[in-house]
Amino acid sequence: MHGCEHEGDVSWDQARRRARELGETLPVPVRDLPLERAAGGVLARDVHALVGLPAFDASAMDGYAVAGPGPWRLVGRHLAGGVGPCQALAPGEAVEIATGARVPKGTESVLPYERARVEPDPESGGARVTGEVERGRHVRWSGEETAPGETVLTSGHRVGPASLGIAASLGHETLPLRTPTVTIVVTGDEITRSGLPGDGRVRDAIGPILPGVASWAGAHVEPLRHLGDDRAELAEAMTGGGADVVVVCGSSSKGPADHVRSILAEAGADTVVDGVRCRPGHPQLLARSGDQVVVGLPGNPGAAMVAALTLFTPLVSALAGRQDPARVEGRFTVDGEVGAHPRDTRLVAVCVEEDRAVPVGHDRPGSLRGAALADAYAVIPPGWQGGGPVELVRLP
Repeated sequence: MHGCEHEGDVSWDQARRRARELGETLPVPVRDLPLERAAGGVLARDVHALVGLPAFDASAMDGYAVAGPGPWRLVGRHLAGGVGPCQALAPGEAVEIATGARVPKGTESVLPYERARVEPDPESGGARVTGEVERGRHVRWSGEETAPGETVLTSGHRVGPASLGIAASLGHETLPLRTPTVTIVVTGDEITRSGLPGDGRVRDAIGPILPGVASWAGAHVEPLRHLGDDRAELAEAMTGGGADVVVVCGSSSKGPADHVRSILAEAGADTVVDGVRCRPGHPQLLARSGDQVVVGLPGNPGAAMVAALTLFTPLVSALAGRQDPARVEGRFTVDGEVGAHPRDTRLVAVCVEEDRAVPVGHDRPGSLRGAALADAYAVIPPGWQGGGPVELVRLP
């Protein structure tokens, strides 16, 4: 890999900052996602009204649509959802109408039930309606809220529930979102994907973690891949696809079956982070090859979880235009006996109780038990003496 100013073992804070900065400098990946998957995303383009809002003249009240001065001869009834043309009202005519129903042409206002009186009409043998009306009231006129073609949501807008509702009402089925694609590769001849692990085999515990973490950070996740320790297969998976981010679990250390670094070197990739001074999770890797990013995570599941929150979520959330979901505002007091490392940042699984963080134990690199029981990791800086408040990193 090319030597550069970013290369080398870095602190935990530096690693997260570099991952975020890298995500902010890369081209914005855009995908059109269905509305049911768009909540929380960031718009990559402006959204325009495909139809006016309302799309037709509709009643805003239950009552009577009327034309001209009263009294009005009652000539029909219109309910919401009715299709087909409505017979136009002539002056002196009215139709009973439901909220949301299309008003007939010629309607000047809607007279609500509570202001109306209905009585027999001796001349027609039917009924007539009387009451005081205000011209133009209680009708939602076509396009009065939003005109066809009007820009309603602008690029950079974060999509919330109301945004989904307005997009649907304006005729949209999808929204253009900043959505990086992620390919996840789990490596190791010793990995088994189902059943009870046998002698010399371990059940894959990282594969179930990372798709959810990636979605949480704002990514679209390609189907998970499991590979052995074959270098050629790993090289194809790392360099042959079109994903914005490739995550390799395992093969990121410096053992005989760890090929990530040599594959990246052959591809001419630039190293951003090569090792992070944290425990667990030291053998992490972040590299860029063109517009594609490779994240190398440790093969131990507990260490992989810490590494995902160190490099992966800051990177992906920046690509998606979101805040890092792992970021927690404020600082917290850690209860109990927690020791600091003299050089490395420790990530300690904790449950959060108001402004206090209570360690749950089980923080070994090969174990996810602590993470499963915890709300967050307490970030214990090197040389921390205890008693002072610390930062937290939220678990998905």
